[in-house]
Amino acid sequence: MISKGEATRDRILETAAEIFNRKGFGATSINDLLGATGLKKGSLYFHFSSKEALGFAILEKARVDFLAFIDAALTGATPEKQLDNFFSKVMKTHKRTGFVGGCIFGNTALEMGDKESSFAAVIEKVFEEWIERLRTVIAAAQNLGEVRSSLPADVLAGHVVAAIEGGIMMARLKKNEKPLSDALTGIHDLLRL
Repeated sequence: MISKGEATRDRILETAAEIFNRKGFGATSINDLLGATGLKKGSLYFHFSSKEALGFAILEKARVDFLAFIDAALTGATPEKQLDNFFSKVMKTHKRTGFVGGCIFGNTALEMGDKESSFAAVIEKVFEEWIERLRTVIAAAQNLGEVRSSLPADVLAGHVVAAIEGGIMMARLKKNEKPLSDALTGIHDLLRL
């Protein structure tokens, strides 16, 4: 059983993540966070020493959750099936949100990449871990002749991540699945699945 303090901290993380992802880190004020959580400033600062500390905690939790999502989605009897399952779960996840919010890592990279190098380093690590997981599966699929081998697995994995992030961004902008669906179709063609 988690303590009252842990429950409050978790609630802050969940609420602030939603606000940061929707409004952006820079546009979110401490008053926005206080209003959404119902906490007093002292309670918020008891759990997080600054807005930046809260941002890092959100990104770390999101990183752990996202890597668990990737690992759970990359399942199947063959590497090709693992990739198909992953792409399907990406689409289902974003359909479920109504294409609102997008990807916290892509959003933060766009907003903070030029402003805050410590945030950029965290985001870069997430993308590197995502690419590595895909690279491993793509390399296994290449070894079995399931996907094209004319490009190295790491190059293909990088293109997959870039296409998915672009598709998520455009689907968020248009509020429909077509851009993400088109990106996933393009990925299938690139890989020759």
